[in-house]
Amino acid sequence: GLLLPSFSSDRMPLPLYLDFDGSGEPISLPIQPVVVVGGETAGVHGFAPSVVAVGEPFDVVVRAQDRFYNRATDVPPSWEIEVNGLPYGEISSRDAIGVVEDVRMDTPGVYRFSFRSKDGAIVGGANPVLVEETPQRRIYWGDTHGHSGFAEGIGTPDRFMIWARDDAQLDYVTHSEHDIWMDDFEWNVLKDNVQRYSGEGFVAFLGYEWTVQNIQGGHHNVLFRTAEGRRRMAAHEFGTLSALYQGLRQHHDPADVVVIPHAHQAGDYRQNDPLLESLVEIMSQHGTFEWFGRLYLNHGHQVGFTAASDNHLSQPGYTAPLGGSLSQRGGLGALRATSGSRDALFDAMKGLATYATSGDRLIVDFTLNDAEMGQRTPFAATRSIAGRVIGTAPIHTIEVIKNDRAIWQRDYLTNASADVGDGEYLLTFQSEATPFHRGDNPRGWRWWRGELSVKGAVIEAAEGMDFHNVNTQSLDRVDGASLAFSTHTRGGSSSIRLALTDVRRAAELTLKLLDGREFGGGPPRFRAHRLVPAQVVALELRDLADGRVGVDVPFDGYRDVVTLRRIVTEGEMDVSFALEDSGERHGDYYYLRVTQANDAMAWSSPIWVGGYPKQ
Repeated sequence: GLLLPSFSSDRMPLPLYLDFDGSGEPISLPIQPVVVVGGETAGVHGFAPSVVAVGEPFDVVVRAQDRFYNRATDVPPSWEIEVNGLPYGEISSRDAIGVVEDVRMDTPGVYRFSFRSKDGAIVGGANPVLVEETPQRRIYWGDTHGHSGFAEGIGTPDRFMIWARDDAQLDYVTHSEHDIWMDDFEWNVLKDNVQRYSGEGFVAFLGYEWTVQNIQGGHHNVLFRTAEGRRRMAAHEFGTLSALYQGLRQHHDPADVVVIPHAHQAGDYRQNDPLLESLVEIMSQHGTFEWFGRLYLNHGHQVGFTAASDNHLSQPGYTAPLGGSLSQRGGLGALRATSGSRDALFDAMKGLATYATSGDRLIVDFTLNDAEMGQRTPFAATRSIAGRVIGTAPIHTIEVIKNDRAIWQRDYLTNASADVGDGEYLLTFQSEATPFHRGDNPRGWRWWRGELSVKGAVIEAAEGMDFHNVNTQSLDRVDGASLAFSTHTRGGSSSIRLALTDVRRAAELTLKLLDGREFGGGPPRFRAHRLVPAQVVALELRDLADGRVGVDVPFDGYRDVVTLRRIVTEGEMDVSFALEDSGERHGDYYYLRVTQANDAMAWSSPIWVGGYPKQ
């Protein structure tokens, strides 16, 4: 009769209360820890290095998982492997995690591994692998912000590290517990784990989360290059952001420290120590907060972008949504470095050689006058911009942002030339999350739930593109004329892919949106979560212009949007681009924003033109 959580854990607290005398006043017994394990295999996911050299041996890891992303506990099926659609081999393992060893590619190019059970019932894939003759930089994936049961989370520190290394196949990680709930014993455990778990192909960085309310400076993760002799500047001793900066400079070499603010309890973007605070976390399970990084840039700070999970279940790096505040997958930070050594990875963070993704391992390259992301190039009036994106799904949009404004955009998914008719359509919900008041926390999640009905067409198929939260995201097929849906957004987008047939030019989609209260942790202080009223939104296919039609769904000063697009059936997954821009101002910054058809996103760190470097 117990309702157990959907996530596995090696130490799940089970509180028990007994009413001994029938008085109605239960007594709490000592909390008992229980172990929760995953279920039967319902999915498969693969991990591979993003960049390798021609002929270089590498491993491909295949992980069997249940429907909640947990490691499966039954004997998984044998997996048939294909590479770029061609048969490659087969792997059988009695464990959920299997390894295809000594893979080599003798020709440069992009290679995509896919897996399926022999009966075809379970299919999955891995991140793309770019094979180059002589790679100048590799891409390393990590999570710099996650919790276990040491603070407000669940699970042990050992479970945290094992998940990061084995289940998420990360290259680096930081177990960043809240300092206000951590004592010296626990700090020493984190130190010991850095030594115990760091090894070939996996680096653990010691760190913690400096935890004050946003009016005192906001949450900041503090990372150290090495673990030996490190002292945490805890919030109860260093209670303001300036005091934190001063304490870190006094007790540590700034070259060995990285400070990363995040937006959940929003960091004070007016302040920045240029020798300590090199990165800003712009995406996590709490939401998508690109606005947060832009505020740092607009205040003149030279910072790069990263993303993390902020997972509280000892599941860094490959994280399923939980619900409540943590209602989307966790993000990842990509480091562009010459090797996966501790110093090379840390130097990449200090040098802003980073980009952020919402969890998918896209390969992103972005240059300006041959300067790479995170660099400052000498002033030039002419700016030659180039880039390449290798996606994990069809690429929707690539945008170049200059000084807080998009100066170039290319849509690779919308079928702008097609007439209204049978085909694939993408229905996208998007909400803003930027706070109205300086220093406030972001706006909460917005519900999008109700019924979609279609006139003048038949719904042949429907698929939720980013519907990873089985508890709160759903798509229930009613019949060919309607379906029920439930999803949510907080600064990002969530889409439904529709296959429509028997489409007439007068076809119309009607959304009957139910009311729903905004939600999420770190609630705004000046604007409380509010009830979004029920609303009816109509989208007529004859209004499609260049393949799209959008309707504003405003609420309380925010401009939320519902968009319908006619899309190509097979979108591009490897795109290169180039453009020219000009300017006369020193200090202009440029960065790249990428959106995929599956709602995954990526952001490069900026490139600056002219001006002065960090001092």
